[in-house]
Amino acid sequence: MKLLGWWLMLVGTLRLASVWFGFFDIWALRLAVFSNTTMSEAHGRTFGVWTLLTCTLCYLCALNLDNRPLYLATFLSFIYAFGHFLSEFLIYHTMELRNLITVGIFAGTSIVWMLLQWNSHQRVKAKNS
Repeated sequence: MKLLGWWLMLVGTLRLASVWFGFFDIWALRLAVFSNTTMSEAHGRTFGVWTLLTCTLCYLCALNLDNRPLYLATFLSFIYAFGHFLSEFLIYHTMELRNLITVGIFAGTSIVWMLLQWNSHQRVKAKNS
């Protein structure tokens, strides 16, 4: 497995903690991610399912780096997630800067790395003679 694949596996595994918090420990999710907001259990479960989906994308992409549509979907999931958390910080003020920085480290690294490796993992088609 390529280094980017290992990175995506790590990010996917770390996201599993957020899935756990979303379903079973809403107060930990509130403290670790959001601030200045009241989170309902339904919001926590929604966050958990959304994070589980992005976790699954990370795993699938890590094992299939040459699958362009899957690579694009995983890349976009990082863009969307970072955009979401950035809006929570800048517009809604429901996130603290330290939590945004943590998200930014993982999402930002993934976005830049995936952009740099955009065509590196594509299969080369053999020419028919």
